[in-house]
Order: sequence, then C-alpha cells, then structure tokens
Amino acid sequence: MIKLKSPQDIEGLKVCGALSKEALRLTGEMVRPGVSTWELDKFCEDFIRMHGGVPGFKGYGGFPGTICASINDEVVHGIPSRDRILCEGDIISIDTGATVNGWVGDNAWTFAVGHISDDRKALLEVTRDCLALAIEQAVPGNHLGDIGYAVQSHAQKHGYGVIREYVGHGIGRKMHEEPNVPNYGHRGFGIKLEVGMVLAIEPMITMGRRHVHTLSNDWTVVTNDGSMAAHFENTVAITKDGPVITTAEEGFDPLDVDCGRNASC
Repeated sequence: MIKLKSPQDIEGLKVCGALSKEALRLTGEMVRPGVSTWELDKFCEDFIRMHGGVPGFKGYGGFPGTICASINDEVVHGIPSRDRILCEGDIISIDTGATVNGWVGDNAWTFAVGHISDDRKALLEVTRDCLALAIEQAVPGNHLGDIGYAVQSHAQKHGYGVIREYVGHGIGRKMHEEPNVPNYGHRGFGIKLEVGMVLAIEPMITMGRRHVHTLSNDWTVVTNDGSMAAHFENTVAITKDGPVITTAEEGFDPLDVDCGRNASC
C-alpha cells in the first residue's frame, strides 16, 4: 500500500534529506586518487552521527557500509573496503542516506576521480539530466510511466543502456516503500501520481548494454559487458505546487566538484 505523507511529514523528510545531501556532498569532496572507499565510508558515518542522524544503509538487509561505493562498471551496492583505492580516471557512484526522527533520506551521485575521459563525463552528464527530467514529471495527475519514460527516452537517445532490474522506490519511515519507480515506461501508464507521494527517483544508466549480474559478495551489481555505469538519485515529494526535492542542496552539482584533479593514483 502506498503511504501518502502530510505536509508535516514532508517537513520531517526535508530534515533527514538535508543531512543526507550534506553528508553526500562532503563525502564526494573527499573523492580523489589514492583514497580508499573505506575512508569515504568512515567519514560519512561519522558526519551523519555527529549531526544527530543514524546511517540509513548500515545494517540494512545486512549491508555493511554507510555508503554504497560503486566504481566504474559497478552499478550499485559496492561495498566500502580498505583495499578499494580510487585511481585517476575512475568514476564512483556514492549512495547514502541518513535517518532523523524516524524519517529516512536517500540520495546518490556519481563523481569523477581526477580527470576522466570525455565519454565518461558525457555518461555522468546524461544520467544527471535523466534525473532532472524525471523529477519534472513528478506532479499530481501524471503517472509512474511518465517518470520512467523521461529517463529511458533521454538515455537511449544518447545510446546508453537503462538498468531494469533495479529501480527507484517510495520512501518515508522505511527505506523502501511502495511503489517501485522504474527508469523505463510509457507516458500515461502506471500508477497515477498523487499529492503526498514521496519517491526516491534514481536513474541507473550504462555506457553499454543494460544487462547486469551480482558478484559473489551477494551485493555488488556490475554490468555484464564491463561498461561504465552512473547512478544519480534524489528523494522527491509530490505536492500540489509541484515536485519538492527533500534531498536538495542549492547550487550543488557533483560534476563541479574538484575530486583531486591535480593528484595521481
């Protein structure tokens, strides 16, 4: 059952969303060649706890980290490790969220590690734009298919693959609530969007084909063809005045973050 949120509920989601976004932004600013994903994870956890939150991911379904740290062909659910060292030219998707007063935040961005190739930069830009286009469709009277179509059409126009096995979701008191929010679909199809719905919209786009599999750690999802993947996500409330991004931070664009462009691995 879809749980509609009141205006007061949405204010609570803005609080956890603000902490989630700040944690993500500051963790992203630590991205540079030579840094381990364990260091990123520890910083993010310490920051969330220091500011009165609880890491939403750590222990969720048994996941061991505060962040999902997915590098290059890893789509989602990369496990932080002291042994995973970032190198010049990598891309890393960081997915994290904070729980505050029982409300859950969820957001993700893909960051460049130092200088990256033009084709990887293009993948990040298109995936970021897929998210923006999808959020524009999150208005009362539209359908879930309008959100999915916005992502799918923009990604495929640029020749990219759209992951189908993993999708966005409702969110609120729990990390995953109904409904599922696919990144593909047809205009005017699917559940009708209503005021009070809160959705985690999260395009997962690949430079190659869309097919994926899970590694032997039972968490990390990678592309079958080894192609690069990007993942951008925001939590969005549907209101009578249009979409409200509860994980928004004014002026923040991860593609503008200087992730050690003068460093080397």
